[in-house]
Amino acid sequence: MTTSVSPQHPYSPAFRAGDTVYVSGALSVDSDYQPVDGRDEALDAAIVRMTERLATAGAALNDVVKLTYYVTDLSLREEANRQYERLFAVPRPARTFLEVKALPYGATVEIDAIAHVGLDK
Repeated sequence: MTTSVSPQHPYSPAFRAGDTVYVSGALSVDSDYQPVDGRDEALDAAIVRMTERLATAGAALNDVVKLTYYVTDLSLREEANRQYERLFAVPRPARTFLEVKALPYGATVEIDAIAHVGLDK
């Protein structure tokens, strides 16, 4: 098992177990942990953070097999659908989309992922 641990976090932002990478929730915040304004911008910021985390465990966006979106506003679904279609080729990864009351640091979006990095994707 391979893990990537940051001194900023008491958890592993990305954890590799064999051919599978589990990515902890990536928030729509900037590098100073300030929430990103704008609907599309917030969704994109969360993807950027998630992609950075994937890379620490040897995975990339095209390795993702499952995503979970947590949003503070369910009306972000249409923007998330457009982002999803833009980022992933058919067949797209499985996805769950949930509304939550609040997210850390005032973020409006959090995305976690599971990726498969083996040869038999």
